[in-house]
Amino acid sequence: MGARAHVVSATVSSLQRSLTEAAESIGTVVLGKSRQIRLALCCLCAGGHLLLEDLPGMGKTTLAQALARSLGLEYKRVQFTSDLLPADIIGVSAFDRDQSRFQFLPGPIFTQLLLADEINRATPRTQSALLEAMAEGQVSIDGHSHPLPSPFFVIATQNPLHQSGTYVLPESQLDRFFMRLSLGYPDPAAERRLLQGEGAAHPLSRLEPVVTPEQLEAVRTAVEQVHVSDALLDYLQRLVAWTRTESGTVGLSPRGALALLRAARSWALLAGRDHVLPEDVQQVLGPVAEHRLAGVDGSSPDAAACIARLLEQVPVI
Repeated sequence: MGARAHVVSATVSSLQRSLTEAAESIGTVVLGKSRQIRLALCCLCAGGHLLLEDLPGMGKTTLAQALARSLGLEYKRVQFTSDLLPADIIGVSAFDRDQSRFQFLPGPIFTQLLLADEINRATPRTQSALLEAMAEGQVSIDGHSHPLPSPFFVIATQNPLHQSGTYVLPESQLDRFFMRLSLGYPDPAAERRLLQGEGAAHPLSRLEPVVTPEQLEAVRTAVEQVHVSDALLDYLQRLVAWTRTESGTVGLSPRGALALLRAARSWALLAGRDHVLPEDVQQVLGPVAEHRLAGVDGSSPDAAACIARLLEQVPVI
């Protein structure tokens, strides 16, 4: 056990250094958002899909592009609109006259990182075209399944629902997103640097890959090896149980509980540790859980306030 632990620790340390370099690189173009950058990396390291929800112009698209470049991922972007069709995303079967048969023409979803920009401007039918891809890493058309590249991530952006021309993402779609993040306005210091042109001095085109897709796959494997004690699992289960009994919401599903555990492991790895602490769970709880907490009557509760009460009322020990 001692030798194995040493090997795991050395692997975690090496991967953590690469991911820290990636975070610093992304931070040169997305100014003043170190926590959100780290959470986004945590999400991708855990193999999850990311939802970025904020007002236009906050840097959501820039963050997605910077992640793709820094992680060396093939990247494609789809602008979601009300007239977008599922075939525009997953592809179509077209008749090939020369071969006298139908041939599948893959859509933009066949990439390693897909940016679904303003996803809630598309109709529910088009939004649902992503469900199978996000859940199973494949798409089916005309009775045939087509595997997607590995790794495969979806980063979706959405505007607040009070903006015109938006459609609510259904709970089944929201639950496929591992995390939901909001960038928010920059703090005064970061905004001053932005106004002085510091962000423009580090354009996306200058970002170099600091992590390869192969290393990212190794990171995802290493996340599974991060140790979780029985006491930590007890704490996590108390948190999940509270959302189901005390929060006034439908609570976290088993899939949500598993996402919370994997996110905590990923956050610990980013910190250079081979074991999970309660603080790791607390750091990722909001991004993992808030979008999964729906009111029992279909209402939208104040999820942030719910998470704050949860952390206050559920003891660590």
